[in-house]
Amino acid sequence: MAKRLDILVPFLNERESVAGFSTLAGELAAQARERFDLETAFIFIDDGSTDGGGALYQEHMSGDWTLITLARNFGKETAILAGLDHSQGDYVLLMDADLQHTVDVALDMIDRMMADPDLDMVYAVRADRAESRTIGRYMANGFYWLINMGQRYEIPANAGDFRVMTGRFAAALRQLRDQRRFNKGLYAWTGFKQERILYKPAERQGGESKWSRRKLIAFSLEGFTSFSVVPLRMVSLFGTGVAVLGFLYGIKILLEVLFTGVAVPGYPSLIVAILVLGGLNLALTGLVGEYVWSALSEAKSRPNYIVKSVTGPRAATPSGARARRTGKATHG
Repeated sequence: MAKRLDILVPFLNERESVAGFSTLAGELAAQARERFDLETAFIFIDDGSTDGGGALYQEHMSGDWTLITLARNFGKETAILAGLDHSQGDYVLLMDADLQHTVDVALDMIDRMMADPDLDMVYAVRADRAESRTIGRYMANGFYWLINMGQRYEIPANAGDFRVMTGRFAAALRQLRDQRRFNKGLYAWTGFKQERILYKPAERQGGESKWSRRKLIAFSLEGFTSFSVVPLRMVSLFGTGVAVLGFLYGIKILLEVLFTGVAVPGYPSLIVAILVLGGLNLALTGLVGEYVWSALSEAKSRPNYIVKSVTGPRAATPSGARARRTGKATHG
């Protein structure tokens, strides 16, 4: 009996790419069947689109496919979880709907997975980012250096969601119900044997990236609050250093007054101390607030997402046991 490959495709307002993706899907399905004897099933996750893209997928897609429509925009990280919850494949491939993830790279990842029975994930790393020397890239490298500091596992830099995994890896990911999800960290935290390949993405066929600089900064902050205590420790160390310097400066002033009679002007030094310590306290308070908000989000234990409808030739919702465990509501 042929094994099954589930292809998860989260999307948000990508109607310009639907026709092209339907062609790509047909080619990928044919190649997977011919080269690896894999039966493919596409699982599309509409993450609150407002451009009618979901309806277009229903018109253009053929074969084995399912469209999961979420009740609102929950974010790509959560949309991937929704797809995993509906997946039952022996292998799971994650790819974007913007046509930047190509058939050739997908087949290469599947080939490597099939060739090594001990391998549980193959992920693609953008070569153009790994090779770039821009300020943004240096900042990204600094982010990964900090977030990996002191960890027992490493979150690989420049890796996205374009990856293929075994069914057991997907099952492990389904157990992780983080409310504020940072999938790059979850992939690494889960463990198993993983391997990377380099690729250069194709040109986007339509629309624009949904990741603005502001969203990337917020996403990076979520990564820190979910997987690293380094920011808190850095601020604590800085505060300790300031306290030590202040103590030494106080001794210096005391000695000058006692032995030289020099009148030390207090107003400028006082203002500087207030500004430095006040700014440090505000920064630390804000940082602690981010961690508290992250902990509060987890403590509320709300469902990760709400499904509005599930359609398609093989439309199916998660089993009753899984639905009860995750607390999801489904309609339609």
